[in-house]
Amino acid sequence: MYRLLRSPLQGVTYTRWLHLLVPLLIVAVWLFIAPHMPWVPALVVAPFGLLPWVRMAEGVQAQFLLTPHERGRHDGAISTVASARWGDRWRTLLWLEIRLGLAALAWLATVGLLVMSVELVQTAAGSVPESLKTLPVTPPRWAAALLVPVPLLLLMVIVVLLGEAVTAIARRLLGPSTAERLSALEVRTEQLLERTRIARELHDSIGHALTVAVMQAGAARASGNAEFTERALCAIEETGRAALEDLERVLGVLRETGPRPSQRPTLAEADRLLESARASGAAVDAELSGPLEQLPGPVTREGYRILQEALTNVLRHCGPVPVRVRIEMAVGLLELEVTNPLPEGPAFGSGSGSGLRGMRERAALLGGKAETGPYEGSWRVRARLPLERIP
Repeated sequence: MYRLLRSPLQGVTYTRWLHLLVPLLIVAVWLFIAPHMPWVPALVVAPFGLLPWVRMAEGVQAQFLLTPHERGRHDGAISTVASARWGDRWRTLLWLEIRLGLAALAWLATVGLLVMSVELVQTAAGSVPESLKTLPVTPPRWAAALLVPVPLLLLMVIVVLLGEAVTAIARRLLGPSTAERLSALEVRTEQLLERTRIARELHDSIGHALTVAVMQAGAARASGNAEFTERALCAIEETGRAALEDLERVLGVLRETGPRPSQRPTLAEADRLLESARASGAAVDAELSGPLEQLPGPVTREGYRILQEALTNVLRHCGPVPVRVRIEMAVGLLELEVTNPLPEGPAFGSGSGSGLRGMRERAALLGGKAETGPYEGSWRVRARLPLERIP
């Protein structure tokens, strides 16, 4: 009841009314040509429902006028794509016929009730129309004046009910098919995966750069040595420049104008990370074996990010401590291991940080596994990435 009372104040009530009356333009043209055959438009529009683009046109119009709040949404209840299957075409044909029928009802109700209201106004003014003179009882002037709003209120009720009905039918007949819903779900999933990947890229690259810069700045301030300060500033500059390059890659993906993902940093550039960690004061003992430049693209790119995040965590939570890095290409497998002294306190204990979770997600996407946690009195990050299943 409350919705019915609120409907006259909502714009969608009148856009739905307009949608109901639009088909009458075709009917009006035909009645001007052949008024004795009003049923012909229903036959003429039927073949158009089998044309793929008609469903798209009807869907756009229905979404614009019937469900404007869903306009532009990927999960809207009314589809705006062309028919891809015969089932969609038959549903469009049925929709066109039902729409013509509802348009006729809306027209009869609109014209009939508006004429009735006008006649009551004339009666109240003292000029009784001929149509009311044929009634057994002609209402007196005061009664006609009181009855003037009744046809208008009844018309509003009919408009609201027909609008609800045509919207429900449109959602049923013009709604996305199962194949379209699956396609939309796949697109949405791809978008979410891409957003997650970009978030990981930003977390790993920018987080590493900021951690190194903070460590270098703190060490330079505490040292009081001009030569060390100079080296620290050079390291901050180099790290910042590398972070800007990574940021530009990620923004390029968002703009869809940047380089391909294959141009992201790889394990062949691992020395850059190791030198950055050494410049921050960490004693890095690195052991790299095997032709890392021959690694498959996905493995070498994700391996670089795992190494970057592992070194970032060491510098962020432990400071300039000894770090052992081992990267080895075994038969069909890449093993990456970063070990450092276990810090005091719960910094590493929970294993629930976004960086640790990101490392595990990267490894899992490649069919591998990343383990993080205490190991023989130290903290260890160990990733094992398979090579055979990667194209």
